[in-house]
Parts: sequence; structure tokens; C-alpha cells
Amino acid sequence: MSDDVILISVSGRDQPGMMSRLMAALQDADADILDIGQAVIHDELALAVLARVAAEPNTQARIQRACSSEDVVVRITPVQSPDQVMWSEAADASRLIVTVMALNDGVGAIQAVSELTHRYGLNIDFVRRLTKAATDLAGTAVPRLCVEMRLSGRRTLPDDRSLLQKQLTEASERLGFDFSVQADTVFRRNRRLVVLDMDSTLIAEEVMDELAKRHGFGDQVAAITEAAMAGEIDFKESFRQRARLLLGMPREFLQEVAESVKLNDGAHRLIKALKHFGYRTAVISGGFQYVGEYLAESLGIDYVYANTLEIVDGKMTGEVMGDIVDAESKARILKSIADREGITLEQTIAVGDGANDLPMLTAAGLGIAYHAKAVVKESARHSISNFGLDAILYLIGFSDADIEQALGQGD
Repeated sequence: MSDDVILISVSGRDQPGMMSRLMAALQDADADILDIGQAVIHDELALAVLARVAAEPNTQARIQRACSSEDVVVRITPVQSPDQVMWSEAADASRLIVTVMALNDGVGAIQAVSELTHRYGLNIDFVRRLTKAATDLAGTAVPRLCVEMRLSGRRTLPDDRSLLQKQLTEASERLGFDFSVQADTVFRRNRRLVVLDMDSTLIAEEVMDELAKRHGFGDQVAAITEAAMAGEIDFKESFRQRARLLLGMPREFLQEVAESVKLNDGAHRLIKALKHFGYRTAVISGGFQYVGEYLAESLGIDYVYANTLEIVDGKMTGEVMGDIVDAESKARILKSIADREGITLEQTIAVGDGANDLPMLTAAGLGIAYHAKAVVKESARHSISNFGLDAILYLIGFSDADIEQALGQGD
């Protein structure tokens, strides 16, 4: 006797035991499950099963009766073409994860994303909310929405993805939301190392600028810093120029700046959650080793690579000890840490804001431009411009409930 392939769709008020009833009916029909999915949103059930069943007259009717209820609609649709059965297997190999983060009700952001994905022939298979409702001190709800969408379809080739990303970027800048598009691969689900730039990424300040202010050369150094971060001046040369302006500065200024720097929003939450989940963390910075080590000790960061100023008799000489950590060396250091940890570059995440971070962001499995200069946002594959550093956890796939458990706030 031949077999039929059918798609069973059950929707309506969620009822305990519905899955069990459907599986019992399929078992009686000696069925094979080809695909299955279920979601419950506010007690509303959506359950679908693609199954191969014996081509007997009463099979579909028995399944229908097993699931029927006053509050539930059951639809059974024959699948005629073998291509429809195999399509889901092909889609598995080309799935994308789109993360959408909006500091408002999120309707405009999700509408823009869904319209563009539809235009590219991509189907939204699954949507999961990562944020929970937040309230301010007065108990008023604060709009903040992050959702993760799983997309499938045939137009996920690099050229199509690049054009989709470009148009999503335009929409995000127009509507003020953040997003990320990632291939849904095994590496995406197994990131193990997060590397951050320090100045203007992990911390709000540029340490060199803060030191120069104390030494009376603030404006000159700030101008050189800005040009370097925008990619207008070679970073190594710009660093030497700025270091020379610190000639004669007392060592105590380094300690003062290290103790006064302000972590960027979400930094502490990010590092603490990553440690709980077993991730390794690193700072790779064109800034100063002294400040990086101070932050590493207070936050529990595993690796620090930065620059060391020469100090003689308690004062800066204006010279740098050893090789300067620049754009190319940042990428090399990322790879060396990955090798040391026994992981691939695809399992790494790199975060930065300046032009000297771009090779590192490109080399990492997930490179994120954080509140970055325009030249960096245009070149990076992922960016965060409206949320804090802890939004990186959403891009990894963690929800607020996961994060609260990591921080000891959950049950």
C-alpha cells in the first residue's frame, strides 16, 4: 500500500495533552514524522506536523477526531509534490538568524524587517522574544523590544545577503533600531571567546585624551585621536605623536585615569553573564596596558593586550615600549588567543568602534561595530548603535531570563 504525505496544522486555545493526542493518532497510523514545530503565545497554540502515513481511507479522519475540540481548528493538507517535502531539508542548510532590537514598541522595526525578508523570498519560520517587559521607577512600562527571527529560503547566497543587509541598514538608520543577520550555523551556537576594544568601547573615554587633559595637551591629542579613529592618519604614527606629547607626565596620572574611567552601558552585565556561561573574554586595545589590566582585575577579564608607555624616574619619556598594538596586530592577537583556547575564529566575537578595529571585526566569527564611527559601521557586518554592550548577549541568543539567571536574579 502506498503512503501519503500530509501536513497537520492545529491552532487555537492551548490545551494540555494536545501533542500527546496527536502523537497517539499518528502512532496508530504507523506514521513517520518528517518535520514538526510548535509555539504557544499567551495560551494560543500553533502546532504543525509533516508526516508520512499509510494511504488508508480513515487515517486522516482518525487524526482529525483525535485533535478536535471546540477551541481548536485542525487542518490536514495533502502534500502532493516531493519537492515540498525536501524543501525543508534544503532550507535547513541556508537558514538565517535576524536579531531586531528597538528602544520603542518595535512595530516599525519588525514591519521593515518582515517586508524586506518577504521581498527577498525568505520565510519567517520562528520568532522568539528575548526581552521581557521593563518598567521605570514609577512603574510605567518602558518600551524595549528584542526579538530573534529564524528565516529560511533559497535567496541566502552572499550577494543576496549583502544587498539585504544594506537595505536593512538603511531602514535601521531611518527608524532607529539595531539588527544583526547571521547564518544559523553550528558556530553561531557555539561562540566561546568575546574580545573588546577598550577606549570608547568597553569604557566611555579615550584614555590618551584623558591623560593629555591632565598634562595640558588635551586639544592637540584629541584632534589626533579623532583623525586616527576615522582612519585619516596611520594609527602607529598617530600613537607616537600623542605619546610624545605626554613627555614628563607623572606616573600617578595613569592611576587617576584608571580609577576614574566609566564603563559603557551594559559592560558589567555583559562580562558577568559571559563568565557565568563559560565564555573567555579579552581586551585588545590600542590604548594602555596599565588601564586595561586595572579593568581586567576589577571585571575578571581573562586577557589584556595593549600598549605600554616608558616611565623613567616616575615620569613618562614620551616613548612606547615594544610594538604598538595597531589594526593588523589586533587581528593577529585575536587569532593567537583563539589558537591558545583551542577554538576556531568562527567561534569568536570581536567588538570595536574605530577604524583600527576593522581587521579584527572582519576576522572574528561575529564582528560588531559598537556606537561606531561612520566608516566602521559601513564596513562592519553587525552594529549596535542604540543599545548598551549587553545587547551582545542577544546576538548570541540569550534572553533576559537567561541573563537574569546568570546574574543571580532569577529563581
